[in-house]
Amino acid sequence: MNNFNKGEITLVGAGPGDPELLTIKGLNAIRNADVILYDALINPKLLEHNRHAEKVFVGKRRGFARKNQEEINQLLVEYALKEKKVVRLKGGDPLIFGRAAEELTIAQLFGIPTQVIPGISSFVGIAAQHQIPLTKRATYESVWITTGHTHDGKISSDIAIAAQSKATVVVLMGMRFLADIIAAFRRYKPADYPVAIIQNGTTAAERVIVGSLENIIEQVEEQKIGNPANIIFGHAVTDQVTQYKHLIAAQCVN
Repeated sequence: MNNFNKGEITLVGAGPGDPELLTIKGLNAIRNADVILYDALINPKLLEHNRHAEKVFVGKRRGFARKNQEEINQLLVEYALKEKKVVRLKGGDPLIFGRAAEELTIAQLFGIPTQVIPGISSFVGIAAQHQIPLTKRATYESVWITTGHTHDGKISSDIAIAAQSKATVVVLMGMRFLADIIAAFRRYKPADYPVAIIQNGTTAAERVIVGSLENIIEQVEEQKIGNPANIIFGHAVTDQVTQYKHLIAAQCVN
């Protein structure tokens, strides 16, 4: 289909939650937008950068969906065909579990110009906030990023494969199947294998627990940790803390 309109669609990554972790390019797109379709996980402060644009909440959470994906696709097209500059504002990075492929495809079918402005994904931003090195030379030289559940609401089969790796593993959207995920890791890792769970990372509402495969579920229940949360498996979780303790001990001896 020919490009017969002046509208455009821009997918913008809003980052992991801290409004200051937005890119300058993303900020400019927000400021220039006529319409902003935004998710549940974006920081509301980002919307204040454009007081004139029409804001449409299209967030989805477990058990509640203001708009399903087909409705979101339809809104994107409808606004763009009205010659609007449409920003689709997504938490984290649009291309990491953000259904960006579906939205780009529908825009292309209608000949609507599109662009993607990357954002800091939660798996990177939240780990960095807590100085968790997702990779470390000669120790854990790769990182797995996987969803906790698939589109049909089941636990991802990739979890069992990731659990066998020496890599740092970050599970997004995994709290629903936490017990099953922990059980998968316990088949391949010792009981004291480190685990961190960070809820609402990089925001004022952030909560963190650090434990092991043996005790993390108990801690979650005690602390009432829930979604949205990242689950991080591997020695990266405790490595920096351990090194720091050894450094302090050495200084005390000297």
